[in-house]
Amino acid sequence: MELPITSAASQSQTTRSARLAELRQAATEFEAAFLAETLKSAGLGKSRTDFGGGIGEDQFQDFLVRAQADEIARHGGIGLADIIFHALVENENGKQD
Repeated sequence: MELPITSAASQSQTTRSARLAELRQAATEFEAAFLAETLKSAGLGKSRTDFGGGIGEDQFQDFLVRAQADEIARHGGIGLADIIFHALVENENGKQD
């Protein structure tokens, strides 16, 4: 079985695509962390006083808020990830010049 011969340009493009995917992931994770803190500040993670889930609810509330923030960011969020991604790409391009 012969392996296909790939050109240096093709390999470079694959490397560039992988790097852009890494930058996009980092930007999305940052937005999710920001959203989690914002949601907590807004009171989303606070325990209810009436018929609350007790100490177990308190312990896992941060996980719920983080999961909700991850989903918000993954579905477009508030646009922060796009801004950060473009800044990271500009920074990467500046290093290559």
